[in-house]
Amino acid sequence: MKRCPECRRDYYDDTLLYCLDDGNALLEGPTSAEEPETLILLPAEAPTRTQIQTTDQTAILPLGVAVVEKAKGFDKRLLAASFFLAIIVLGGWVGYRYFKPVASEPINSIAVLPFENRSGNADSEYLSDGLAESLIYRLSQIPDLKVSPTSSVFRYKGKETDPQVIAKELGVDSVMTGRITQRGDNLTISVNLVDTRNGKSLWGEQYERKMSELLATQREIATTITQKLQLQLGGSNAKGITKKYTDSNDAYQLYLKGRYHFARRTKDDVNKAIESYEQALKLDPNFALAYARIAEAYNQMSNYPYASPKEAFPKAKAAAERAIAIDPTLSEAHAALGNTLTSYDWKWPDAEKSFKRALELDPNSAAAHYRYGFEYLVSVGRTSEALAEVERALEIEPLDPNMVANLSRIYLYDGQRERALIQSRRAYEADPSFVIGRLIYGLTLNASGAYADAITLSEKELGNSPNSQHMLLVAGYAFGRSGRRVEAEAIIERFKEISKTQYVIPSFVAAVYGALGEKDKAFAELAKSIEEHDSWFKWGKVEPLFDTLRDDPRFAGLLKRMNLPE
Repeated sequence: MKRCPECRRDYYDDTLLYCLDDGNALLEGPTSAEEPETLILLPAEAPTRTQIQTTDQTAILPLGVAVVEKAKGFDKRLLAASFFLAIIVLGGWVGYRYFKPVASEPINSIAVLPFENRSGNADSEYLSDGLAESLIYRLSQIPDLKVSPTSSVFRYKGKETDPQVIAKELGVDSVMTGRITQRGDNLTISVNLVDTRNGKSLWGEQYERKMSELLATQREIATTITQKLQLQLGGSNAKGITKKYTDSNDAYQLYLKGRYHFARRTKDDVNKAIESYEQALKLDPNFALAYARIAEAYNQMSNYPYASPKEAFPKAKAAAERAIAIDPTLSEAHAALGNTLTSYDWKWPDAEKSFKRALELDPNSAAAHYRYGFEYLVSVGRTSEALAEVERALEIEPLDPNMVANLSRIYLYDGQRERALIQSRRAYEADPSFVIGRLIYGLTLNASGAYADAITLSEKELGNSPNSQHMLLVAGYAFGRSGRRVEAEAIIERFKEISKTQYVIPSFVAAVYGALGEKDKAFAELAKSIEEHDSWFKWGKVEPLFDTLRDDPRFAGLLKRMNLPE
């Protein structure tokens, strides 16, 4: 019989060496009713002087072996038993030392969950969101560490979820949770890192800091995480963790506000994001990342559309070039420049160089892969390459709603219309409120000839947002192609009315005219697209909206004016 010295559980299987409950090495238990009169066990470590006691009847041997000398003489069987016990204990220690369980292996993946805002103040939300996003951003710079992207983890915001459940859903080894409390200038940040393979906490810490120390604290947390994950950083691998994008804590807080607003994507929020970045730059004119984010915001303004291309893109280009001048190694800046060179300047070779440089600097940038594929490769007609880039982006950020929805367009442009329709329907059903998802579902319905479904979809949405240019496009094209001329012409009149107060995308109007068979009017609108550098028409080479115009020689002439390769 064997017994665990810790929990005292008895085992009758002599082949077992370790306790099934706590893993301790098993010791030989009593084999008969006559147990030794005295048995003293010491720890495996060498005993201290105060631990060693001897009497006339008891002598204590190393390695926790006790030999009892009975009054009638020395029992040699106890010596033999002691010898075997020593072997077992030593074997157990060696086994524990050199055959550790999986949980002690280095962790190769992590999810940083949105920090819980305990301030009771919605104005502090940018701090809780921004701190998590910044840690994700920094940790993502480590080549051998899989970091769940923002789009994946932020769906858990405000939800009570078991870290081990989250880890299973995201496919990671560890989960970091945190809380942040702001009281005036005082900041309390609590973090906990859990190894979800065994449910044990690897590290927990509470930081009592001033707001002025936020930037340094964020870098400190990121560095500590890498240590606790047993990552060996050196050379360029450590730069993403230690790099100082700004030395101004106030500028950094404004940057976080900008990121918070840009993520919401409304016109008001995008303008607030740009304003926050610009305020940050007043405090630190060398904050290259803030310039890159300004470029990112302006690059998207005309697509929604919140501004005309001539208003937005020159500002985007200036900001991207300034960021590169300050920090030539900033991937985000090169990607933003590539976007502008594609969408506005039509300098295709230069654009590709910028995107490739962005990917060279950060191969794990989902945004760079996505923009290279969706903005550049689609425009020049290299749709199979575009599909590979966007799929790679989705491997990195699988839940980004914009990329999930626009994958449908890549399928559409690559001639896979049925697959495009299935993908766009899934994206729309996952979040019917997402404006880009609605648009692309409508576009794929029209491309598939499902005009009645496209009309139903658009009318439902136009009831809530009557000035939505995206849904007016879907409705007008569907009306025109299904022979409902009066309704299609009413859509065109609606575009004209909207143009009195805001920028209207000319290629949208051209597509509706094309659906009606009004080619001259369609080409008049496309001429405006060229004049205004309409960023939507850069996809004209493959966009099904213009299939009704493609066989006209004037269409090839327009593409040539955009310097698109044949």
